[in-house]
Amino acid sequence: MEPLVAPKPEIGVDVLSSISPQALEDSHIYVHCYFDNPYEGMLIRIWKTTFLVDRASHAKAGLLHVENISIAPQWTLIADGTTFHFLLIFSSLPKSCERFDLIEEIAQPGGFHVKDIPRNKEDVYHITIE
Repeated sequence: MEPLVAPKPEIGVDVLSSISPQALEDSHIYVHCYFDNPYEGMLIRIWKTTFLVDRASHAKAGLLHVENISIAPQWTLIADGTTFHFLLIFSSLPKSCERFDLIEEIAQPGGFHVKDIPRNKEDVYHITIE
């Protein structure tokens, strides 16, 4: 008895042509952040209004996911005198983007702002927050 093998389904040209090229090329940008904490009792958080902004076109990549940091209004307590690490995952920027800024847009002082980050092929970054 021969094993049954399902035929490979065909995808019509009309279906392929209806898919947005941007959807096929969409990727994520991973930003590993490091914050040297010289203080005692330091609290840190990130706002949903944090973006990567293309320096040339001003296109914005939105924050999709965070790891190891609280989203406002919650806070994360950082151990005294340590370097704290957290991960931010963003939607993609245009392929033409060569440099971008990390901007936390908030209506109070103290938002993160890292300027002029050079783009790389992997879209994985390690930055120090000051």
